[in-house]
Amino acid sequence: MTDDALLKQLEESTKDFSRHQAETLRSILQHQRGVRYLQRHLPDAGDHNLPIDAATFRRSVPLSCYDDYVDYINQLADGDKCTSDYDHDPRHLLSVDPLVCFFYSSGTSSMKPKLIPYFDSTLSKGASHIAHQGSAAVLRKFFPPRPEVNKRLVFIYADSITTTKGGFKVMAASSFPLHSSSNPNRSLFMSLSSPMEVILGSNVEHQMYCHLLCGLRNSDSIDAIHVPYAIGLIKAMRVLESKWKQLCDDIEKGFLCSVINDVRMRDSVVEVLGGPQPDLSNRIRLIFEKKDWGGILNKLWPNVRYIRSVTTGSMKQYHSKLKYYAGEVPLVGGDYFASECCVAINLDIKQPPDLTRFVMLPTAAYFEFLPFDLAENNVVGEETVDVCGVEVGKMYEVVVTTYRGFYRYRLGDIVRVVGFYNSSPLLEFVMRAPKTSYEIVTEGDLMAAMENFQLVLRNTMGMAIEIVEFTSSVDFGSSPKRLKIFIEVKDCDMILQDKLQESNLRKCCSDLEDSLGSIYKVQRNKGIIEGWSSMDLSMCFEKQNLSYFISS
Repeated sequence: MTDDALLKQLEESTKDFSRHQAETLRSILQHQRGVRYLQRHLPDAGDHNLPIDAATFRRSVPLSCYDDYVDYINQLADGDKCTSDYDHDPRHLLSVDPLVCFFYSSGTSSMKPKLIPYFDSTLSKGASHIAHQGSAAVLRKFFPPRPEVNKRLVFIYADSITTTKGGFKVMAASSFPLHSSSNPNRSLFMSLSSPMEVILGSNVEHQMYCHLLCGLRNSDSIDAIHVPYAIGLIKAMRVLESKWKQLCDDIEKGFLCSVINDVRMRDSVVEVLGGPQPDLSNRIRLIFEKKDWGGILNKLWPNVRYIRSVTTGSMKQYHSKLKYYAGEVPLVGGDYFASECCVAINLDIKQPPDLTRFVMLPTAAYFEFLPFDLAENNVVGEETVDVCGVEVGKMYEVVVTTYRGFYRYRLGDIVRVVGFYNSSPLLEFVMRAPKTSYEIVTEGDLMAAMENFQLVLRNTMGMAIEIVEFTSSVDFGSSPKRLKIFIEVKDCDMILQDKLQESNLRKCCSDLEDSLGSIYKVQRNKGIIEGWSSMDLSMCFEKQNLSYFISS
């Protein structure tokens, strides 16, 4: 299918969202009505002569979360005979389709990784094909291919694979195409600057170094830089800043430093280097020696047209730093694709995170929306609405019924409906849903507070200060509860350490508290959590970075 045909198909699907949703749900239930999970709630599900409409489905099947599937998933992972013998057990656990592998996703409230079953579903393949190929068509619309500059520097790592008791592989969803020998897109890997041995390596730091080395060797041929999430490129830039001299030496000699000990990876990279390259090494070295990291990506890769990465949600905090490294090179946003299913596509990929909007895909899954109250930091009841019931400006948790074994499943994402594209909801990703109703600060609150904290630090100290990482936790064992925030500041020398006297730090922390959002302030005013007025401060110095531990 041509790009124009793909984009037209996407466009047409958004014009009658409700009809496509009804057809999608009907298709899922008709195909999966014999599975054991559904028969628990729909005793007549196995009768193909009794159609199940959306109202009956939503009334009979309860909302679910990952914990509701754990026992079934564990049985599948263990390869129990009664669940894996599809010929002798007509009541399959979650899907009538054969299990291929598992994808791992972010942790549950217990911080254990989730295993997302991947079933060999023709219907799901068709839906995801439209989503992924449509996304590629959108990218090519903005950046048509250039035969003369056709390499991509892609920071991907496909080694983290484990095997379940039943012999099924567990991997990241993004790794699956790299391990599928029948995948028709393997030819696309020919455009990558790094050989497959680097992508399939076993040491992420070494892989990152080799990605950079191969990218620099092909500096004039790099058309784009891809990384799944913004933090991945930030980490790569830290390696670049600390290892640029070694990278230049390796290019000059045409051989890798001895630290890289994976033989297959070493041999493949040496082949890419193609022998000593003293002229290229000198050219790159001169760029680094200027110690000007603003726009460094464009300086090192002069023909790069865009940098693609997810910069919404928790990745938003890295957007300004990426802009600094990118200079004039546009940062291109990603799509809203989850491990469980594709949700929405980004048709205007050049927008910054604050303006990124996702168009929902009506054939990717059946969608419901659970109203969310930000002031209460929780969903409002258990009643969902469909597309006809959503209101512009309101926030919702996304609920999905997929082709691959999840039914009325709470995805754990909070979105805001900001409008409609034709009849398809236009979404803004807000944050991950709170793990419990007891969370004191939301993801968005913490990011906004840290942006303000960094500005206050700079103004108070009269110096350019960069916060590298931060996180928070709540000490539920103390009474009242205490919020702890951990902050890492980059390149803190002794002059800055002398300026960070307790009085200055207390002022900065007071301003930080004022930015922590309404949930924190309500709980502080009620005495549920201790305020900053009685906080303890401690700090430790590690190498070149200063790490703060701030406790209320």
